Amino acid sequence: MKLQCTWNEGLKFTAEADGHKVSMDAKSPIGGDSAMTPKHFLLAGISGCTGMDVVALLKKYKQPFESLEIDADTDLSTGGFPAVFTEVRLVFKLKGAVDPARLLEAVKLSQTKYCGVTAMVAKTVPVVYSVELNGESIGSGRADFG
Repeated sequence: MKLQCTWNEGLKFTAEADGHKVSMDAKSPIGGDSAMTPKHFLLAGISGCTGMDVVALLKKYKQPFESLEIDADTDLSTGGFPAVFTEVRLVFKLKGAVDPARLLEAVKLSQTKYCGVTAMVAKTVPVVYSVELNGESIGSGRADFG
């Protein structure tokens, strides 16, 4: 896996891999606030990785669904640098005619076996999750790749 990161101006960078580009910037007042920050990209990586796992597993289980959203949230440490994540919270929001047990199984497998991004992050900070199906909470857990 390879990526090139190029400085543009101020604190804005462009990362490129396999022909795909994304911009990054720092928040104001030190940056231009023109793109997501690197920490946002880390949350996006966790969300995308686990989301891909869940979709693939639900398709394998032949579970029809209409939509999947993953809300990711974290707090940053205070009192010095570097500011790091203290806990990552994921909320899986799925709509569709899905067996709740199958959905919980898919999320749990992603958060304990398959999601490499979560596995890396969970070595240094807790990753917790909750699962909602059609607007109702059906379960929660914690990433554990032990």
